[in-house]
Amino acid sequence: MDTTTTTTPAITSISLEVDDVNEAAAFYAALDLEAQLKDQLRLRPAAAPSSGFRGFTLSLIADQPSAVDQVTRSAITAGATMIKPVTKSFWGYGGVFRSPDGTLWKVATSTKKDAPGKPGRIDELVILLGVCDMAATRDLYLSRGLAVAKSFGRKYVEFASRPGTVKLALYGRRALAKDAGVPPEGEGSHRLIINSTADPFTDPDGFAWGRPAEPR
Repeated sequence: MDTTTTTTPAITSISLEVDDVNEAAAFYAALDLEAQLKDQLRLRPAAAPSSGFRGFTLSLIADQPSAVDQVTRSAITAGATMIKPVTKSFWGYGGVFRSPDGTLWKVATSTKKDAPGKPGRIDELVILLGVCDMAATRDLYLSRGLAVAKSFGRKYVEFASRPGTVKLALYGRRALAKDAGVPPEGEGSHRLIINSTADPFTDPDGFAWGRPAEPR
């Protein structure tokens, strides 16, 4: 009898490569997300230059609008640049800002009203990668043991994730840039390392996967 079990790789954290680690650490500390994200966000010195769109965005998924407002206000006060103002839409409530280190952050919730007397919180961190060939990138990730949770053909793929881990989704590069409110052009390093329980590899768009390191 074969008792072998297969464990889907989990993204335990992401590492942002930044020009000034201390400055970036101060910015993210000002957002007061440590208790909610724990060690999912890490920083390391940048090793290569980067300009324009880096090919990815990070999304903070909130439980209600007040949490979106709180994070956004804290980010702007700490030096972020608002790219898409927070607003209501048919899908919910949210906006996009660029942190001082150059990372694009989307803060959003599918809920349009706060629950009375309930404090807001961030429920999940999501990486959205802008890819050039959706099918090829999806197939590579499937071969690495990830499982598709949601898919809209060649437009969007979302992979299954466990509670307490970082969720991964794929979007076309141009579509992702448009959603974030920036031009799609960009050169140089992605300035992102995806830390997971999988063996290290690099995907077709140059996004590097590594092993978790000690948090900083």
